[in-house]
Amino acid sequence: MSSAQETPVLVGVGQILQRLEDPQEAAEPLEMMTSALRQAGEDSGAPKLLQRADSIYVLRGAWGYGDPGREVARRLGATPGETVGTPYGGNFSQACVIDAARKIQAGQRGVVLITGAENGRSHKQAQRQGVALPTTEAPGTPNRMLGDDKPLFHDAELARGMNSASDMYAIIESAIRFARGESLETHAGRISTLWSGFNAVACENPNAWIRKPYSAQEIRRAGPDNPMISHPYTRLMNANARVDMAAGLLLCSLETARDAGVPDEKLVFLHAATEANDTNFASTRAEFHRSPAMRVAGSRALELAEKTIAEIDHVDLYSCFPSAVQVAATELGLPEDRPLTVTGGLTFGGGPLNSYVLHAVARTAERVREDRGSTGFVSANGGWLAKHAFGIYSCEPPAEGFRYENLQQQADAFPLREALVEWTGPITVEAYTVSHRVGRAHRGQAACLTDDGRRTWGTVEEPAVLDAMTREEFCGRRGHLDGNGGLSVD
Repeated sequence: MSSAQETPVLVGVGQILQRLEDPQEAAEPLEMMTSALRQAGEDSGAPKLLQRADSIYVLRGAWGYGDPGREVARRLGATPGETVGTPYGGNFSQACVIDAARKIQAGQRGVVLITGAENGRSHKQAQRQGVALPTTEAPGTPNRMLGDDKPLFHDAELARGMNSASDMYAIIESAIRFARGESLETHAGRISTLWSGFNAVACENPNAWIRKPYSAQEIRRAGPDNPMISHPYTRLMNANARVDMAAGLLLCSLETARDAGVPDEKLVFLHAATEANDTNFASTRAEFHRSPAMRVAGSRALELAEKTIAEIDHVDLYSCFPSAVQVAATELGLPEDRPLTVTGGLTFGGGPLNSYVLHAVARTAERVREDRGSTGFVSANGGWLAKHAFGIYSCEPPAEGFRYENLQQQADAFPLREALVEWTGPITVEAYTVSHRVGRAHRGQAACLTDDGRRTWGTVEEPAVLDAMTREEFCGRRGHLDGNGGLSVD
């Protein structure tokens, strides 16, 4: 095993949930981050470690701060040598943990703080009430950015007005259904049962946003309180961003933890981690229902930790929508009838934009601490199932030390599909959804394959066709595109 000086360890976790009816009384994200880190310091049993932070990582949020890490450091009484920011992407929470662990292992950092927060609920309340929320100035830019911002949508998608995460993941969902050969009825029952399992976990998680129990039928049934968003996804199958949530993680070297007096029962070791990205654009993916990057990176993380997936006790798969969970479970070889979350997922646990996985890591740390000798597996996803990061955690120290690999070269070896912005002629509907507004069908969006295998997109708005698309399987149907994206189906 590597020396204590080189061994990264997670020693403190903190999570904040804020529910206030008056948004003007609510703490802003900056204060929530500070509170979550203070909680992490207390959790470690050595809160003075916060003041020794060498680096503070802050997940990009919907807020407008410039360099929030610097202001958080000031409030904690720390003088870090660097602040680190991220682009948008749900993978970056885990990427921050990985980067911090590698810096500690290399002897470049002793104490690292990672945090993120959103006030989506308070912000929405303030909008409804017509009030402005006070915001602290946090000027500047982070000393370092962990990755670059990349466009999410291909020109072929933008040409058809596609800009919804719910629509995109629902399109992936239809591809999963078709690949499995399921009827619409059977498929809807299966994914609502999957999501009711996530809800059951949330009911047992003290830091979940929604702890009210829902049956599979309640999750599936569309109505005024649970409108259809993107068929077959009701609101209770969508990531829930209307939350005021924050999380904080405190990492350091094992040597630093011992010198500071952190109790052994608080130590959580990162055994292995991997990263790899699929193509950033849905339009150029070979298949919607598969993820080569997940497959190669997830399996390699298990190999590095010397574990099989069956030996993993606690799993949290990134769960913005049911399709993300199903693709990950398939690529990792996980049965869907076992618990696939420790938080309740982004619907019920809560979906604070890019920082959800901080909550997943925090909850995983709690679970492996409670279940001594167990192992936790956390997956993180950014974009349209595009950017992936995996981490394996345990209270048992890794025999070979923390191990990391980037599997991008292997992921890049898989074939892509050519995308067309415009197409006139025959097509086959590959995957689709019907987007809804105020609970009513608004527009059908379909990924279409030309006869030579290229992909393009079409839309349809005729009410009778939209109704049929929610009742009959349109994947595999022949049709025609008019050159401007207008789709007619045989």
